[in-house]
Amino acid sequence: QVKLVESGGGLVQAGGSLRLSCAASGRIAAAAWFRQAPGKARELVAAISRNGALTYYIDDVKGRFTISRDNGEYTLFLQMNSLKPDDTAVYYCAADRTRGGLVRIASEYDYWGQGTQVTVSS
Repeated sequence: QVKLVESGGGLVQAGGSLRLSCAASGRIAAAAWFRQAPGKARELVAAISRNGALTYYIDDVKGRFTISRDNGEYTLFLQMNSLKPDDTAVYYCAADRTRGGLVRIASEYDYWGQGTQVTVSS
């Protein structure tokens, strides 16, 4: 069983930046960042393939967020720039055991982190 631990969340003003990290206790394959705002369903933010060559972003974060990974260190990152109040949510990293391509559906992921709060003030 692989454990995922997120870090890097916090309070930031609109227009600011944060970098989220997700440390895995073992090898992981396809991975992604999801978020859940109060009263809303959890949504995919960005996904990345096992080797990092393929990425996917929802329209709302394209050009502002960048997903990346360091496979040698079993770590996933989400660089978030030009943050908006609507980005306020709990951010979760998710990882699959074996899939190599992009995985966009939450129920297909095997491992989840506990979440890290991101709050963007106006």
